[in-house]
Amino acid sequence: MSRTTREVLDDHLRRRLHGDLEGDLRENYHPDIRLLSAEGVHQGHDGVRYLAGILRSYVTDGEYRYRQVLADGDVGMLIWSGRCSATDIALHDGVDSYVVRDGLLVVQTIHYSTGPIAEHPGC
Repeated sequence: MSRTTREVLDDHLRRRLHGDLEGDLRENYHPDIRLLSAEGVHQGHDGVRYLAGILRSYVTDGEYRYRQVLADGDVGMLIWSGRCSATDIALHDGVDSYVVRDGLLVVQTIHYSTGPIAEHPGC
């Protein structure tokens, strides 16, 4: 039996909090996933790795807060923020959306804004 959208998202978020990108790719991402972000359109596990690397460049030692996780049918949404003490960068207004089919992420959109932590103390 396939996992629900919420089960896939919960596993995805747990693995990312623990730095397990490869396990997340293996368990939660379809090999041909389509990703849309301010960085453009990317595909596949290499696209996920590329975009994760960009995020890590902003938040190298950071912490993330998952503010809300929603799931309805095959669609999910995450509202999140992050901050990095090493670079004094805050990520705010983070919103990712997902489409899950047969227990795997097949589409993901990613949006977040960056700025100095002092400007976004609630991040």
